[in-house]
Amino acid sequence: MKRVSLKDIAKMVGASPSTVSFILNGKASQMRISEELKNKVMATAKKMGYQPNQVAVSLRTGQTKILGLLVEDIANNFFASLAKTIEVEAEEFGYKVLYSSTENNSKKGVELLRLLTQRQVDGYLVTPTLGMEEDLEMLVKHKKPLVLMDRYFPDIDAAYVQVDNAGAVLTGMEHFIKKGYKKIAFITIESGLIQMRQREDAYVDAIGKSEQKKKLMLKVNYNGDRETIINQITEFLKKNKPDAVLFATNYLGILGLESIRGIGLTIPRDLAVICFDDNDIFRLHLPGITVLQQPVEAIARTAIHILMHQLGNNKVTIKKNQVQLAANFIVREST
Repeated sequence: MKRVSLKDIAKMVGASPSTVSFILNGKASQMRISEELKNKVMATAKKMGYQPNQVAVSLRTGQTKILGLLVEDIANNFFASLAKTIEVEAEEFGYKVLYSSTENNSKKGVELLRLLTQRQVDGYLVTPTLGMEEDLEMLVKHKKPLVLMDRYFPDIDAAYVQVDNAGAVLTGMEHFIKKGYKKIAFITIESGLIQMRQREDAYVDAIGKSEQKKKLMLKVNYNGDRETIINQITEFLKKNKPDAVLFATNYLGILGLESIRGIGLTIPRDLAVICFDDNDIFRLHLPGITVLQQPVEAIARTAIHILMHQLGNNKVTIKKNQVQLAANFIVREST
């Protein structure tokens, strides 16, 4: 099927291709083109199924109007919600979004980042993984619009938006301590990423200032299979017998609930539970699970605004380009 061109439309309406181009690019009033001709061209273009040549548009404007989004795991509730909100927000500014998952795999992350560069996206929104530092550093060096989300690299001077991880965990720990729990455990993943280090450090700091003093911590392999992690949590809970536990991620919390049920413990009578990140499962579970909820919409909206500012959108004002947002502490029946 032949692609409809500007010349085809021009021939149909009896105008020059340049006039048709001005109209389709929203410059009719600027070029003093009559409303009658404008309407005729627009109606004809729609009827003929005209689609602009994006390569030509990109060459002419220097923009593709496409943003590249890389998240850790699009199947994860947090990252799926983040991607959806970013897509909606980007559309408000006239941008489309290409997105994919790194699966916390550095090789895949680097390959996807380079693919987005080859596609000449106008800007990048990235939840980075270890091993992507060099490529991200190059984007910063070449002044490419870039915003990191959920985590960042301290040695790379890039814009970022994340939740206040330390403040959130301290809030959860203070809640446990005020409730009188004396043996609080922390279950997390083995990770060098800053957001996980911040959560772990906050737990250690809170324990050091409490009567408990001794930390009870389990670190599981991020890439461990489901059954292995459930078994690790089960053995940890059986051996240490905590009276409260804080899970560092929502998928650990979900696996933890399976483990707790398998042991036969009752929440919160035998074990109080708080989880970092919310999930529909935690809201629907009986009893409901107390969570440190990341403000997904605020993170997405802030990241898009920072990126639009970098792209030169004068309608967007920002106070700073490295932002930490407070988590929402939602108390349910599990504590």
